[in-house]
Amino acid sequence: MTVIFGIKLPNRISTSPIFQDIISKYGCIIRTRIGLHNDCNMCSGHGIILLEVVENSDVTHLKKALLSIDGITIDSMTL
Repeated sequence: MTVIFGIKLPNRISTSPIFQDIISKYGCIIRTRIGLHNDCNMCSGHGIILLEVVENSDVTHLKKALLSIDGITIDSMTL
């Protein structure tokens, strides 16, 4: 099974290093990472990221770790 996370990362400048550390830790279960930017001319204050992950026991740990970032929101779908 595949799980897709839609993630809204607030305060991108301060939270992106924490986010990067977490997804690096769980990199073996991440198939695809796509970052979406609203404004191509400047850095947006928030980020929207799509993660396609392989469903296994680490998915729950990944989601819990991501939710530890202040203000982050995650929606997911399982295919």
